[in-house]
Amino acid sequence: MDDKVNKSWENFLNPEVLRPNLIIASIYIAAFELLKNTIIDRIRGFYTMGFDGNGRRIDPEYQSEVLSKSRSPVYASLEWLKEAKAIQENDIDIFESAKKHRNDLAHAIMGMLAEGLPSDLSARFSEMVSLIDKIERWWIVNVEIPTNPEFDGEHIDESGIVPVQRWVCIY
Repeated sequence: MDDKVNKSWENFLNPEVLRPNLIIASIYIAAFELLKNTIIDRIRGFYTMGFDGNGRRIDPEYQSEVLSKSRSPVYASLEWLKEAKAIQENDIDIFESAKKHRNDLAHAIMGMLAEGLPSDLSARFSEMVSLIDKIERWWIVNVEIPTNPEFDGEHIDESGIVPVQRWVCIY
């Protein structure tokens, strides 16, 4: 037990171990927040009717069509995306796994920095980036392009669409 404690302290106090782990944990947490924003903000923006002195004016249909699906805006939005066939149930499972890892990182960071980050963190990060990409591509193809008259009659190569959020996660 003492060897394990000593090794944990050595890892925690070693800048060559600590610095990359802090960076990885920070990037993961930031990517999760980007995922949540991607899930919520696109839909809320779709139901925004402009701005006034109080901020956004949201169409009342946002409440009935989206927020009524769950008490949580993120889960209501996930359900809306599922009903729109933008995502499937397994994508919600991916979100849940990403959320669990984010919460573990945020709430138990000290222990993880000493003992090491979860071994599957990289895989969860890749799943998050793929889910962000999937939602953004669906949104561009099914909402932005059809509602933008500049694309009327244009052939769009969907494989060439690279959402901005993808670049944020890559860099």
